[in-house]
Amino acid sequence: MADVVGIGALNWDRLYVVDRFASAGEEIVIKEAREEAGGSAANTIAALGRLGVECAFIGLVGDDPEGRAIADAFEKEGVDTCGLIRAEGRTGTVIAIVDGTGERTMYVHPGVNDLLSPEHLDSGLIASARILHVSSFAGGDALETVIGLPGLMGGSKLSLAPGFLCQRGLDFLDPLVERAGLLFLNEEEASALTGLGPEEAAELLLDRGVETVAITLGRRGALAADREGTVLAGAIETRVVDTTGAGDAFAAGFLYGVLKGLPLAMCAELGNFTASRCVGRVGARSGLPGKGDVEGLLKERLSG
Repeated sequence: MADVVGIGALNWDRLYVVDRFASAGEEIVIKEAREEAGGSAANTIAALGRLGVECAFIGLVGDDPEGRAIADAFEKEGVDTCGLIRAEGRTGTVIAIVDGTGERTMYVHPGVNDLLSPEHLDSGLIASARILHVSSFAGGDALETVIGLPGLMGGSKLSLAPGFLCQRGLDFLDPLVERAGLLFLNEEEASALTGLGPEEAAELLLDRGVETVAITLGRRGALAADREGTVLAGAIETRVVDTTGAGDAFAAGFLYGVLKGLPLAMCAELGNFTASRCVGRVGARSGLPGKGDVEGLLKERLSG
């Protein structure tokens, strides 16, 4: 039985580092190229696996080398791949262009991800998890499948990172939002979802039924709120190389704190810590901390 089960798009990321983004018709030299497994919920689950959390993942990959590499990457982090299904078609692909400041643009080809349907879901695995962490899909059958997840969850706590689905509005996401124990957003997503600033957005979402809201604020850190109050956790000073996966890493650190029963402020600080490690390297996973790094931080904070 896994403590955390992830559901979301599984992508093979192709990352290219440049000095600046090209204008229309312009040619720019690529300084560095990297390929690795990706996907929002998948990155979070891989990060938790590296921290020693018992995790599993449910999703679709193609019967191709990229799909096999994604499964291998999970297994390397100790993640149970019993829920991975090889489907006929191409594994999802993301092309990410990262500029000299660490900002990036992304181009997504969903591949087989959008074929996810209820028949692919292991209801026993879902219902037995302490936390079900779910991220976005581009469209197709997968969106309707995800919206119907609350009916399969049993006593699991829903952790939701809706990403660009926030652009569809709160009414579309309400079946998930009203059941969410944890909701992870960045500042732009919070605004798109609610039309409000971070503090007001958090208050509205708590009123809609969410138990805990965490909103990342870039270089300003993160805001976290529950029914006991709101905390602001300052960002950790670091050299930003690539922001790909920063929000996914934040969610992993935060969830690690939740599983440990830590206070809200400490959960937010752990989120900032894992995100700061992530952005210091190219790619969503290469810079993620290990269990010793996080336990060292906890020991320092809790004994200070």
